[in-house]
Amino acid sequence: MQIAIVLYDRFTALDAVGPYETLGRLPDAELVFVAERAGPVRTDNGNLALTAEKTFAEVPTPDVVVVPGGPGQTPQMENEALLGWIRAADATSTWTTSVCTGSLLLAAAGLLDGRRATSHWLALDELRRLGAEPTGERVVLDGKYVTAAGVSSGIDMGLTLIGRIAGDAVAQAVQLGIEYDPQPPYDAGSPEKAPAEVVGLLRSMSRFILGREQPS
Repeated sequence: MQIAIVLYDRFTALDAVGPYETLGRLPDAELVFVAERAGPVRTDNGNLALTAEKTFAEVPTPDVVVVPGGPGQTPQMENEALLGWIRAADATSTWTTSVCTGSLLLAAAGLLDGRRATSHWLALDELRRLGAEPTGERVVLDGKYVTAAGVSSGIDMGLTLIGRIAGDAVAQAVQLGIEYDPQPPYDAGSPEKAPAEVVGLLRSMSRFILGREQPS
């Protein structure tokens, strides 16, 4: 099973690495990072790079497509090299997935019209504008499309998909193997739970999520 994780300039590292650490543990997984050009691709803070081993043209028919989000997603919304590959790969994929604002790229490619989907909570209005039916759920399945909410939910998406592909026991074994047993020090992981001043603070910093300011 070939799993292609898309890279582009200023993607968010955990959006790609969460699925890498989960889906990559499937027994028959062939995981490959792909990009418009092969070579190192910098994350949103510029301090880390992942290597795209192959170009889009070299990976035409992956079984699973994973599209991460990040502030670099915004300029990619009109990049036909990326959007065209997503459409072409989706035509034969078994699963097409995204993490965080990666769902905006799936929507921009026309794949989420009328479908239930999720994204980072700051991007849900944009997801609706692009034709999807946004939901605040952490992981959403609609047919073969699996979308995950904010950055850390990529781990949940990976485990959910492993359960569908290989069964619950394998998914649980992967969860145990990576010791994914969240016990966060704060209960502020969603806008419904976080204090109002924290929500406001994040909105003021939101250019790191979508690459532009969001309305208050």
